[in-house]
Amino acid sequence: MTQQQTTGVGFRSERGPVLIALMVSTGLIAIDATILATAVPSIVDDLGGFAEFPWLFSVYLLAQAVSVPIYAKLADTVGRKPILLLGIALFLAGSLLCGFAWSMPALIAFRVVQGLGAGAIQPIAITVVGDIYTVAERARVQGYLASVWAVSSVVGPTLGGVFSELGIWRWIFFVNVPVCVAAAWLLARSFHEDVERRPHRIDWSGGVLLTTGLTLVILATLEGGEAWAWDAWPSLAGYGLGTVLLLAFVLVERRAPEPVLPLWVFSRRLLLSTALVALGVGAVLIGLTSYVPTFLEGTLGVSPLTSGLALAAMTIGWPLAASLSGRFYLRIGFRSTVLVGCALAVLGAVLMAWLSGTPSVASVAASTFVVGLGLGLVAAPSTIAAQSSVGWGERGVVTGTNMFSRSIGSAVGVAVFGALANGVLARSGGGASDAGAVQDASTVVFVGVAVAAVGMTAAALLMPRTTPAAEPR
Repeated sequence: MTQQQTTGVGFRSERGPVLIALMVSTGLIAIDATILATAVPSIVDDLGGFAEFPWLFSVYLLAQAVSVPIYAKLADTVGRKPILLLGIALFLAGSLLCGFAWSMPALIAFRVVQGLGAGAIQPIAITVVGDIYTVAERARVQGYLASVWAVSSVVGPTLGGVFSELGIWRWIFFVNVPVCVAAAWLLARSFHEDVERRPHRIDWSGGVLLTTGLTLVILATLEGGEAWAWDAWPSLAGYGLGTVLLLAFVLVERRAPEPVLPLWVFSRRLLLSTALVALGVGAVLIGLTSYVPTFLEGTLGVSPLTSGLALAAMTIGWPLAASLSGRFYLRIGFRSTVLVGCALAVLGAVLMAWLSGTPSVASVAASTFVVGLGLGLVAAPSTIAAQSSVGWGERGVVTGTNMFSRSIGSAVGVAVFGALANGVLARSGGGASDAGAVQDASTVVFVGVAVAAVGMTAAALLMPRTTPAAEPR
C-alpha cells in the first residue's frame, strides 16, 4: 500500500515532492492535449493526408483507452510506481518516433506508442492522489493539478503555433523528452510505496478482444462514407465483427480470475453513472480540441498561434473551475456540482455551434471558455466521487475505468466527428481548401459536441445524491 503522510498539503509538506512529481507527470498529458491540434494544418502540408488527420487523435486515444484497464489492474497488484515509470518510458519513445516520422501513416503508427504511455500516466497519477490524500485534502490538491493544466493551456498552443509557423512542427514531439526525463527522475527519487506482493494473472485474452473490437468499430466509423460507402461490406464487417468481439469480451470478463475490466464496476450506480459522465467529457473535449484550430485557420485564415490561443481559453476555464470544484462538492455534494458543470458545458457548446455561422476569434474563445468552466466542474468531482467509494485495492481499477470511459468517449467521438466532417467536405467538392466547406463541416461537428454535452447531462442525472465522507482505505 502507498505510504501515507498526514502533515498537510503543499510543496513543503512531507508529500510535497510526490505532488511535484505527479504534477510534472500530468504535464506530459496536459501539454500533449493542446500542442498538436494547432499544428495539424502544417503537418498536413508537410506529410499530406488531411482526411487521415483525425487518426492522429483517434489511434492515440484508442491505445490509451484499451491500455488503461490493464495498467489499472497491474497498479493494484504490483504498485503504482513501476506502472507510472513504464508509462513515461513509452511516452518518451513514442515522442521520439513521432518527431522522426516520414509520412502520415508512420506518424499515426507512432502515436499509438505515445497513447500506450499516456494510458498509464494520467489514470495512475490520479490514483496516487486518491491514495495519499483524503477527500477534503483533494479539494486543495485539485488547485495544484489545475495549475498544471492552466500553464499547459497557454504553453501548449503557444509552442504548437510557434513551431508550426517556423516550419519545425517536429519539435512538438521533441519537447516532451526533457519533461519525460524530469518526471521519471522525480518519481524515482520521491515516490515510495510498500506493496504487498502476490501472484496475479493478467487477462490478456480480454485485452486482445477489447482492443480488436474497439479498433474495428472506430475504423468503420471513421472511414464510413469516406473510404467506402456506409452500406459497403467493410463498414458492415467492421461493425459486425467488432460487436461480436466486444460481446465475447464481456463473456470472457465474466469468467476471468482477474478481469482486465471487472464487470462489477458497472453494477454500482455511482461508478456506472460517473463512467458515462466521463464518456461525455471525452467526446466534448476531443470535438473542440480537434476542430477549433482547423475551423479558425480554415475560415478566417488566422495563424496557428492565434487559433491555439483561442483554444487555450477552454483549457484555462477547465483548471480554473477544477481548482474551485472542491468548495462546491464539499458544500452541495458531488451530483449537484457535476450538474452545474454540465449546464455550463451545454451552454458553451450551443453557443459554439450557433456562432460558427459568423466566426470570430473572440466568439470562439468565449464559447470554449464557458465549456472549459463546465468540464472543470464535471471531470474532477465525478472522478473523486467514484474514487472515494472504494478502498486502496479497488481504487486503481475504479480510476482506470473512469479514465478508460473518457478515452473511449474521445476515441469514438473523434471518429464520429471525423466521419461527419469528411462527409460534408466530400459533398461540397471543395475540400479542405474551401473556407465555406470547412465552415459547414466544423458547424456539424460543433452541433455534435452540443449533443454530446446533453448526453453527459443525462448521465449526471443518474448519479446518486452522495456527499463527501470518510472513505475506505
